[in-house]
Amino acid sequence: MIDFLERRLAGQLPGKEAQRQMMPFERMEERFNPELLRNARPSGVLVAFYQKDDEWCIPLTQRHDYSGPHSGQVSFPGGKMEEEDNTIRLTALREAQEEVGILPNDVRIVGQLSDLYIPPSNFRVTPVVGVLEHPPEFALNDFEVKELIEVPLSLLQDKETVKRKDIKIQNGFMSNVPYFDVYGKVVWGATAMMLSELLSIIKDWE
Repeated sequence: MIDFLERRLAGQLPGKEAQRQMMPFERMEERFNPELLRNARPSGVLVAFYQKDDEWCIPLTQRHDYSGPHSGQVSFPGGKMEEEDNTIRLTALREAQEEVGILPNDVRIVGQLSDLYIPPSNFRVTPVVGVLEHPPEFALNDFEVKELIEVPLSLLQDKETVKRKDIKIQNGFMSNVPYFDVYGKVVWGATAMMLSELLSIIKDWE
């Protein structure tokens, strides 16, 4: 699968067509506005594959509850690009090490998914896809990460994992949105959209 991913990520990506499948209805067109995407603050997240118990897994993190727009949400390890980061890939690797202890030298980068605009925080997120030969020895940054969630790829591929529920969005209104039910945790919004594109690509391999 990894060799396939590297070849496939080097070609044309499904992009917004796959992302739309897990997108909240609100701000649909705003997310795909090329000017907003171009002028947003760059950030990177790491989609890190590794094998555990004969399954491909991906680590997700749950944020602490706070007053910001992404309070308590489940996401990939990652964050904003800093001045010392020469590339967005280095941003993703640095942030993953800071948040969950994944060592950059242990990661083989195989490509990137489509950039995604995050309206509440004005970020342009680049999902960087990497592979580790062995499961990481995670070391959580307790200040940034409330919980680590190791997610088998097979769980995400299960159609029963995709559900809908009413969620309070930034403006305080309730909206019925699609999400991945990962061990009872709600994975929605930008993270779900990135996962949707990833699963669309992996489906081509199968």
